[in-house]
Amino acid sequence: MANSDSDERVVLTLDAGGTNFVFSAIRNLDEVVEPVRLPAYADHLEKSLGSMVEGFSRVAEQLDRKPAAISFSFPGPADYPNGIIDNMVNLPAYRDGVALGAFLEEKFQIPVFINNDGDLFAYGEAIAGFLPKVNRLLAEAGSPKQFSKLFGITLGTGFGGGLVADGRLYIGDNSAAGEIWITRNKRYPKCFAEEGVSIRAVRGSYARITEISIAEAPSPKDIYEIGIGQQKGNQQAARQAFAEMGEVIGDALANAITLLDGLIVIGGGLAAAYPLFIRSVLDEMNGTIESYDGKKLPRIVQKCFDLEDPEDQNRFIRGRVREIQVPGTHKKIRYDDMKRIGIGRAVMDTSRAISVGACAYALNRLDSPR
Repeated sequence: MANSDSDERVVLTLDAGGTNFVFSAIRNLDEVVEPVRLPAYADHLEKSLGSMVEGFSRVAEQLDRKPAAISFSFPGPADYPNGIIDNMVNLPAYRDGVALGAFLEEKFQIPVFINNDGDLFAYGEAIAGFLPKVNRLLAEAGSPKQFSKLFGITLGTGFGGGLVADGRLYIGDNSAAGEIWITRNKRYPKCFAEEGVSIRAVRGSYARITEISIAEAPSPKDIYEIGIGQQKGNQQAARQAFAEMGEVIGDALANAITLLDGLIVIGGGLAAAYPLFIRSVLDEMNGTIESYDGKKLPRIVQKCFDLEDPEDQNRFIRGRVREIQVPGTHKKIRYDDMKRIGIGRAVMDTSRAISVGACAYALNRLDSPR
């Protein structure tokens, strides 16, 4: 992996939303220009592409050197390795398939890399956020345990995910790895998980519990503040709304992390409400599952710890270290036999994590193209 925190190359980045495009540039994992904000023109392809060219051009004009690459997240569905976007929701102008990567490479004559925002969020937190933070805490405590896998999820208008393993972003053969949003919803098994893990889910739960219409329901921020007693309202309903979301998250994560087996980091706007949903997440992941004859087994092989909780963090860091003797010798081996997973909030702002991930991904690809 490129040592992107000491690399002088500059990468142009883009935070692409359905309303606005925000352009910037990253060097040494830091923003080095004043960001440029332009309309996305979600329904008009020619104007949207024009915004991209203008935005990247205006950022490049602020630099003292030619950028090494363009790297950014863009809403899917897409064929990310080939830079082809086929988006029919947030940006309907791209509905018929647009060779966006090739278009920008033609305009700027530099490599262009496009990924999903959940992927780049996870990569940013793996490079310079949650993963190195946890490994540093383990090393400082003298633990032999280190982690190399990270599953990142984003909570907001949707339920996104990204996988990083051994320093590499894993996107899958169809650019569709980490699509946790479409896993089964535990509370409503005929529905997908995102229906229970999103802004609309929190508002919907609060509305159902308080018997008001969704249109009358407060924003998730207000519901959170009601839940922690900072605003007037139905505190019990607010707490239950986030607990229901946590139950769906926990079930989805239990399935996902069984396959990946690594740390879990949570970002996105709804991560601010972490204290109100994390207990339900842990209860689900540390709960049980049954055999046909009713025998109860742990839901997952590993024990899951909340790394935002001091006691949980201490138990996680301490682990269960012991020494065993090598048969037939006087040698002893020290090892940690506690199978465990740590879960916590993102170290960086989600947008910054995405930019860091985009920069690191581009530098890594430039140094080891495949």
